[in-house]
Formats: sequence, C-alpha cells, structure tokens
Amino acid sequence: MADPILRHALRDKEFILAPGVFDLISALMANTMDFKALYVTGYGTVASYLGLPDAGIATYRDMIERIAQIVKQTNKPIIADADTGYGGLLNVRHTVRGYEDAGVTAIQIEDQEYPKKCGHTPNRRVVPLEDMVKKIEVAVDSRKSDDFLVIARTDSRTSLGLDEAIRRGKAFAKAGADVVFIESPESEEEMLRVAEAIDAPLFANMVNGGRTPLLSAARLAEMGYSIAIHPAIGFLSVGAALQKAYADLLANGETSPSIELYPFSEFNKLIGFEDVWAFEKKYAQVS
Repeated sequence: MADPILRHALRDKEFILAPGVFDLISALMANTMDFKALYVTGYGTVASYLGLPDAGIATYRDMIERIAQIVKQTNKPIIADADTGYGGLLNVRHTVRGYEDAGVTAIQIEDQEYPKKCGHTPNRRVVPLEDMVKKIEVAVDSRKSDDFLVIARTDSRTSLGLDEAIRRGKAFAKAGADVVFIESPESEEEMLRVAEAIDAPLFANMVNGGRTPLLSAARLAEMGYSIAIHPAIGFLSVGAALQKAYADLLANGETSPSIELYPFSEFNKLIGFEDVWAFEKKYAQVS
C-alpha cells in the first residue's frame, strides 16, 4: 500500500530528499537514516542485477521483483523508476497496478521511445506528446489510491530544447500527473525557468557527473522544487570503495589498515542476524 506521507509532504510544501538505492544493502543502509523517501534507481538496479547499461534491456519482471523486495525490507516510502511503463498503454496499466500492489508509493514514467536510455546520456528520443499524455491518463486511472503518486518525466530537453520540455511538463500536469519531472536541464537558470513556468510539484534529478548542476536541497526548495533524488550517489560511492579495497588487496595480499571498512559486527545487525540468533536461542537451544 502506498504511504500517504509523500502526498501529505507535497501538500504541506515539505521538501523531499531521496537517496538512490540499487540493491538490498544500499536500501537497508539508507533506511537507517532520516530520509523522507528512498529512490530505486533504474540505472543502478540494472547495473547491479544484470551488469548492463540502463538502455531498455531490463524488463518489468526484472524490476518489479527487486523493487518489491526493497519495499518489503524497508519502512520508507519508495519512489521507483518504471522507465516508459515497459511498453504501450496496456503495459502502463499493468505496471502501475504491479508497482502499487508491491507497496511502491510513487512511480516514475518517462516519454522516451522504446528502448529507453539513461537520462543523462546522449541520443534519447521522445514519443509524441499526445502519446505520453495518454500514458499519464492511463496511469492515473489505473491506480487504486490517490496516495500512489504518478511522476511524469520528459526527456525532451536534450533533443528538442527547454521550451518543448516546459510545454510537455505543463501538459503532463494538466493530464493528472502528481509531480512533473523535466529531465537534464543544463543550468541553474534553466531550472529556474522550469520552476517559474510549471504550476505543479517539481522533481529534480541530481546526478553526480550528469548534465544538471548539483544544487543543495535548500536551494532547490527555494527555487520551488518539491523532490530531489540523488540516484547515483550510492553506486558511485560503492564503486569507488570497491576499486580502492580490491586494488589494495591485490597489491598487498591483505587488507591494509588504511582501508576503511564497515564494521562486520554492525553489518551483521544491518542485515538482520540478531533476529536469526534470537530465533535460534529460543527454538534451537543455541546458547
């Protein structure tokens, strides 16, 4: 069931900052912190599960199984990437129902042609505006609860310009989207133009190394944005840590004292071993 906390936060003009999670370890770690929501990144999930680029290769089934497990193992509202809805209008209906049944609180659907590409990479193409509007209408009509939010994203800025992206954003809001997501504006000035032009809750994608400038939560809220995700912070930080640790092991044959590791005892707690030990003590006569 969708968590009403995000709808209430939007209503009350509370800013929502969400870190990107891409597997159960990252989700469990983020869940221990005081974030209002977690964002399941398509890029990171596809990379961690398939070892492949976010280029329309992962299917609805690939994603829903992992998203559902993240929902099950955390207690934060989950915002989840759903690419293009994984096909046509019937697919969108199926995707919305599946994500909502899995306990997702907000679904992100974009207007790219299939197969889609990551939003901060080149050669993205978008479908006609009327096709995306129909997808939004289907998504809104297919949900069971108004607490399940529909985030409508346009990737048109890069190929068709900011004016077209704003035109689409306005149309998305009119079609019933709860949140409008203009992907990859290329300056703070462009982000301000979006905020001034679109009368709807707005979504900012803060990608480390991406096309959009990285702005603080305070600055984004001041500009008029409602939600900011940092989808890449998790997998990029993990990638850097693994590269350093594995290279150190290869060079030295052991782990150097300079390599910072999460304590094994704390990781056991994070992953749930305390519950296992308590169960064994009660039922398996383990002292």
